[in-house]
Amino acid sequence: MATTLMTFVRRNVGPGLAAGALAGILVACGGGNGNGGGSSSSAPEPSGKQGTTVDVKLVDYKMELSQKTLKAGAYTFVVKNDGQHDHAMEIDGSGTEHKTRTLAPGESANLTVSLKDGKYRVYCPVDGHKDMGMKTELTVGGTASTGSGTHTTDGNGY
Repeated sequence: MATTLMTFVRRNVGPGLAAGALAGILVACGGGNGNGGGSSSSAPEPSGKQGTTVDVKLVDYKMELSQKTLKAGAYTFVVKNDGQHDHAMEIDGSGTEHKTRTLAPGESANLTVSLKDGKYRVYCPVDGHKDMGMKTELTVGGTASTGSGTHTTDGNGY
């Protein structure tokens, strides 16, 4: 009886426990591709490369970033359309270009990108919104800002 029970545990319960532990580790590590419905005009980022979060608030003809000075590395831009019109966010510079899908009022999207040292233009590519003031500049390199303040464009350009 004891031998049969030990054989049953070794053959059936042991592998099940190992699979459960592996599943728990994978869930704790995140998994998924981290883009949260955002899209990119270049190749998608590898899964698990989420990096630091930068909050972006899009309102009608203004753009607010929680940080405008960053160190080189992976970043997830959490973009929320708090305006009354459709908006999107595009980042280009240093040989790269990434953008979210167009967001209806109230919608959000995550955009995960790797940024290297340089200056980046951040703007709304929808229907001339960039020319109406929905643009700012992002600097990558040197010391990153703490992100405690909000930076807002005032319609005067980069």
